Amino acid sequence: MAGNSIGKFFRITTFGESHGNAVGVLIDGVKPNLVFKVEEIQKELNRRRPGQSSVTTPRNETDQVQILSGVFEGKTLGTPICLLIWNKDQNSKAYDNIKELFRPGHAAYTYLSKYGIQDYRGGGRSSGRETAGRVAAGAVAKQLLAKRGIQIIAYTKQVGNIVANTTDYSFIEKNPVRCADPVAAKKMERKILTVKKEGDSLGGVVEAVIKNCPPGLGEPVFDKLEADLAKALLSIPATKGFEIGSGFAAARMKASEHNDEFYKDTSGKVRTKTNFAGGILGGISNGEDIIVRVAVKPPSSILKPQETVDIKGNKRTIKVEGRHDPCLCPRVVPVVESMIALVIADHLMRQSLTKHQTAISRLREEIDVVDDMLLLLLTQRLELVREVGKWKKQNKRNIHDKKRENDIFHKRLALAEESGLDESFIKSMYQLILDYGKIVQQSV
Repeated sequence: MAGNSIGKFFRITTFGESHGNAVGVLIDGVKPNLVFKVEEIQKELNRRRPGQSSVTTPRNETDQVQILSGVFEGKTLGTPICLLIWNKDQNSKAYDNIKELFRPGHAAYTYLSKYGIQDYRGGGRSSGRETAGRVAAGAVAKQLLAKRGIQIIAYTKQVGNIVANTTDYSFIEKNPVRCADPVAAKKMERKILTVKKEGDSLGGVVEAVIKNCPPGLGEPVFDKLEADLAKALLSIPATKGFEIGSGFAAARMKASEHNDEFYKDTSGKVRTKTNFAGGILGGISNGEDIIVRVAVKPPSSILKPQETVDIKGNKRTIKVEGRHDPCLCPRVVPVVESMIALVIADHLMRQSLTKHQTAISRLREEIDVVDDMLLLLLTQRLELVREVGKWKKQNKRNIHDKKRENDIFHKRLALAEESGLDESFIKSMYQLILDYGKIVQQSV
């Protein structure tokens, strides 16, 4: 099964199913000797875990992370880091009555179509439970980004038709919906609980801001920063749309309205007066805040009866029991932050390599120029040697001139010493040049 990994230099692979023994992640690309703060990983997992409040699923998983490899005495080894989270509160019996039915909105039909087998318990691999591994890896990436001053803040922007109008980052973790607008948060919570009582669910929008991201990240044309962010965020279960900056609103604007005009601030830094581009131009970060949004669909498992078919194609009615989120946005927030952190960490490593390669390329280009000059000078020298050979032949002089050779060696070795060049290397080089010069003179 392909598609379980993301990233090129900071690379992760997640594993596990919703009702299997465990879920987890393998992280590759973390440098050695970095302080590994397991408490930071646990903090992020606690934000994502189920059973947090009345607006999330009552499934009660503690999600305690276990380090299997890659860390020793609190520091990274530079080897793959494996993090494991045990599943302890799965209730697979709740799916016995519907295991042969295709749940509307779920991936059972497509998984069965692709693989010829599917884990019907809680959605198996397609469940949001898989994102625990992403959040654990994202917490590691966040620690790396924090050293660069990069901050990622996500929050619930919209639930149903209720949209947040103000932004107070300090309020995000003070309400169960993880909304940055105190007024909208209360309305969202009431709306979710009302719909939950009706046996239904709600979708919404999660917005994220990346602060202090340096300019220059992104690899055009197919690995543009926004393209990689879109891929990462749309890989999260239940996400159905992606926007950056003005997003789809740009379709209703004129260039004179949408273009972000440049200016130089008091520190001499190039900035933009507005940020409709969302912090990325031409696939490369421009140093402004990167602002993205993802649309999150309503959770598919609801108590209301729905029409479907079974694995044999017979028409059936399904009513999904069990423990499910009435709205995914509150728990998607930390997942969005984690996926963004993984992408930014990977692109920081790519940019570091690009700068290194650029420096090497520039030096090699200069070496190539010097080599071209050496060949040109050697060609000129051989032409002069050929003329000397003609003169010797006309004047019946011996080609071998020991005094001349000794004079050349004496002068060149003295110059080599002044220049800090290796004497044996210069002597060997000139011996080859002189020997070949004799061959050229003999041929005229």
